[in-house]
Amino acid sequence: MISRRLLRIKILQILYAHYNSEGTDRLKSEKDLVFSIQKAYDLYFYLVLLAIDIKRYAVSRIELARNKKLPTWDDLHPNTRFVDNEVIRQIEESDALSKFTAERKLSWVNHPELIKNLYVKLIESTYYQQYLERSSCNYDDDKQLLVDFYTAELEDYDLFYEILEEQSIFWNDDIDFTIVMVIKTISEIRPYKTAFPPLYKSDEDREFAFHLLRASIAHHDEYHKLIETFIDNWDIERVAQIDSLIMHMAINELIEFPSIPVKVTFDEYLELAKYYSTPKSSIFINGLLDKISADLTEKGIITKIGRGLMEE
Repeated sequence: MISRRLLRIKILQILYAHYNSEGTDRLKSEKDLVFSIQKAYDLYFYLVLLAIDIKRYAVSRIELARNKKLPTWDDLHPNTRFVDNEVIRQIEESDALSKFTAERKLSWVNHPELIKNLYVKLIESTYYQQYLERSSCNYDDDKQLLVDFYTAELEDYDLFYEILEEQSIFWNDDIDFTIVMVIKTISEIRPYKTAFPPLYKSDEDREFAFHLLRASIAHHDEYHKLIETFIDNWDIERVAQIDSLIMHMAINELIEFPSIPVKVTFDEYLELAKYYSTPKSSIFINGLLDKISADLTEKGIITKIGRGLMEE
């Protein structure tokens, strides 16, 4: 599930903490990386639970209305299309989801106001009204309702982001990515088959993450001197620490991973610079990495094979 882009982000964060915390060693940083990656996976399942809790809230509303002293015709004959949503039922009955959320103690029980507010946002939406008004609905319609909900109702919703950020600082940069992964899971779900992605897409991705972290720490001083060599009329001590760490990681990836194309590495770390540093940082980093990459390639230190060579 965890993409390499998110892995790079997490490694950058771990490296920043590593060099700004007293007494932090490589093993401690590796444990922090494991914890941070696991928290992203927790968040994924936590967000999957939202649809279930909103459905359960809707069921409770229907029951309350039916049990009024003087229920109306609508109270006694509610539209149950949402609470009968087949995709939500299928997810809710997943043993894998139940087991994981129980083991990791994931629950929205302490945030009833959020569930209520999201339910209100849902039922007031145009796509929900259209869903209820259809003469009939099939499995794909049930699926599309959930896709629309996760796409439309969570983005820029302050209460939602505040609750998540209060629970874990590791989730600050994971939320948008995780929402996309939940939408992808729902889009790919099939009748009688609920599949959740594994933590890592492959063993290679796990190896990539820890190799990148270890080598970036091991070669820190070496890369620092290398960067200093190519800075023209600029004191390396004036380079922002985050810019320096981004370049360290990029150089490390260029050298240590021959199957990753040079262009891919450049694109990924320039995106990191745009997000985590100043507007001008990506231009500065791009120019410097271009010089370093050319020099190390000429010396045979950077070599690309297979796909990495072809897409350079």
